[in-house]
Amino acid sequence: MEIIGLIAEYNPFHNGHLYQLEKIKELYPDSIIILVLNGYFLERGIPSIETKQEKTRLALKYGVDIVLEHPFIFGSNSADIFASSALELLNCLSVTKLVFGSESGDKSKLFRSAEAQLHEDFDKQLKSILDTGVNYPTALNKATGVDISEPNDLLGVAYIKSILKNNYKIDIEVIKRTNDYHDIKSNDVIVSASNIREKIKNNIDITKYIPEGNLVNINYNLFFTLLKYKIITDDNLDSYLSVDEGLDKRLKKVINKSNSLDELIKNTKTRRYTYNRLMRMMIHVLVGVKKTDKEIIEHNEYIRVLGLSNEGQKYINLIKKDLTLPIVSKFTSINSLIKDYEIKAAECYKLLTGIDVMKFEYQNKPLFKEQKKGNN
Repeated sequence: MEIIGLIAEYNPFHNGHLYQLEKIKELYPDSIIILVLNGYFLERGIPSIETKQEKTRLALKYGVDIVLEHPFIFGSNSADIFASSALELLNCLSVTKLVFGSESGDKSKLFRSAEAQLHEDFDKQLKSILDTGVNYPTALNKATGVDISEPNDLLGVAYIKSILKNNYKIDIEVIKRTNDYHDIKSNDVIVSASNIREKIKNNIDITKYIPEGNLVNINYNLFFTLLKYKIITDDNLDSYLSVDEGLDKRLKKVINKSNSLDELIKNTKTRRYTYNRLMRMMIHVLVGVKKTDKEIIEHNEYIRVLGLSNEGQKYINLIKKDLTLPIVSKFTSINSLIKDYEIKAAECYKLLTGIDVMKFEYQNKPLFKEQKKGNN
């Protein structure tokens, strides 16, 4: 029996995700599917347009057996940290195969890039290229000699690097994406999450593109107001994660010239820093993630199960005694900085959406979906 691992954000859960789950069930009909799920904020730092609870519900309904929380402190970070923490959780639950979408569908190309990045001289070579003033993605391609620019391919390389570096016994299955991540105009049945979010912004009906789901509105005006207050009043911006040397002064310089979050990022941006990199910085400042805390949070400290099917519960019971990380049953009672930042992120998300997500955080039990294997 294959134990299939997925890593996803579901922003929102759409027909492409449904296609992936159906494809997995077609290829591996007797498998257990385990999902590591980003919650309120995503790898790029933006707030999710579906709550953690809603994404968990949809994952269970459409075929996932176990939904694991990807903690905010790791899930809102660089691709390497994001991938490393997710793979650590999947490996702990004895996943045998990682399945992910890829723009190229070229597994050998992804492996070549990953292997190049694990070479002992790679970091030095990359730094020398970055020092010429190019942005990180361009420098990465030059240093590896492999041209990879699409987001899912880049994440795929990060996954493979983590597997190789840690000698995880996890195979890779790549499912070629049926749509272009950057395409925001297509009206096919399966389009990217970016496309769907653009349609929402333009008040276009999206029911054709998602199987179902309760979407939320993000108050970006409030996001900017809260962030502006913090930037203006905090004299130690460089103490926050992702605020690299000089960016603290740049934020102070441009904040009063900016009238929105997008303007702030545009005014802060340089050739070296991508939009996504700066957006992650903004959410770290807003939530208050300290560099000193991140330095002591290097690995997952626990496993938090957000949702289970019948089959998932049976599997957890089967392997529980062999787990190297504890499964927490009373989440809010544990003593952990990782948990503390998860709660802070939830409180921030509550402000930005007006939705009381804290009940889900404090209920201390996973969602449970009773189902026979293979039925939705």
